[in-house]
Amino acid sequence: MFREERGLLLASLARRFGDLDLAEEVTSEAIEAALRHWPAEGVPARPGAWLLTTARRKAVDRLRRDRAYAARLAVLQADAERDEALAPASDAAGAGELPDERLQLFFTCTHPALAAEDRTALTLRCLAGLTTPEVARAFLVPTATMAQRIVRAKKKIREARIPFRVPGPDELPERLPGVLQVVYSVFTEGYAASSGPRLQRLDLAEEAVRLARILHRLLPAEREAAGLLALLLLVHARRDARTGPEGEPVLLEEQDRGRWDRAMIEEGRDLVVRALTGGPAGPYGVQAAIAALHDEAAGVESTDWAQIVALYDVLLALTPSPVVAVNRAVAVAMRDGPGAGLALLDALAGEPRLRAYPPYAVARGDLLTRLGREGEAAVAYREALEAAGTEPERAALRRKLGE
Repeated sequence: MFREERGLLLASLARRFGDLDLAEEVTSEAIEAALRHWPAEGVPARPGAWLLTTARRKAVDRLRRDRAYAARLAVLQADAERDEALAPASDAAGAGELPDERLQLFFTCTHPALAAEDRTALTLRCLAGLTTPEVARAFLVPTATMAQRIVRAKKKIREARIPFRVPGPDELPERLPGVLQVVYSVFTEGYAASSGPRLQRLDLAEEAVRLARILHRLLPAEREAAGLLALLLLVHARRDARTGPEGEPVLLEEQDRGRWDRAMIEEGRDLVVRALTGGPAGPYGVQAAIAALHDEAAGVESTDWAQIVALYDVLLALTPSPVVAVNRAVAVAMRDGPGAGLALLDALAGEPRLRAYPPYAVARGDLLTRLGREGEAAVAYREALEAAGTEPERAALRRKLGE
């Protein structure tokens, strides 16, 4: 319940008081108060309202104690009220139709005044509730670096007086890619957790799917919004088959495809058509098309690997990335044999961002095993084991080394 309510609390308080640090602090204090009172007094009928009321009181108390802080927030509040008063009627109507106040905070955290790398970091920290180390692992950077980014982003919002509001319809298209990236990053952490006892964090994945649905409803003509939702549905459809009885990871070729969510796959396939129709494809639409090819195939052998490689070629041109290059190499190995894929992976050996990316070492280990080079495969699996973030991953890699 705390995970569900935290984002709502933070969004409401940030909008009301115009300060993310204050909102985070009083949200944490309200949850702490609940942990003290509820075991003795019982959980209230409306726990979210209890938490919001408590957090607001704590914020007001803090402002009364610190007049300078209160004066600065009063200026921010006046700016926000002025912006709302000057906003066109169509903008106000569009904002009023938003089904979730958290999206206002999404657009604030992805404001163009913030550096691109800071936007996603701040949103993951504030709205998805990830810890700073988890955000750092998701972006393959040191924790200290990520902490600096988050502090820098909050300071920028405060000093630039960035309003906590949803942009008008004329601004939405240029602001949308940043928001889509944030939702995708939340889903990525849910699909493959960066740390902890479980491989998947289904609460985060489902939250990302829900937010992607809201964005798609808000901007039905935006093909990349459709592409992102399609991608998330097509991947999340495999959730029940991705782990075994003990929570261990199950590879795609070993999954029971009968456990995949066919209704979710059908919905995703329809959205893929929408995402790829009407102009050049975007990166989310292309990734969704790749996911659809996997979901449509009866098995690994019947998968259209040639088309998947071609789609990865398009994706690399749109968004050059070593992670995309790793995925393409694996697809090439399925199409042309393990030797061809290994050559492509070895060509990426100097890429620093892959040193802390376990799937790269795992892919090398698998291809080396298929080539009979078991000593080298063991070295690769040990490298993956050192970088693995979750216990199920580590257990699976230890089994591979044992084999």
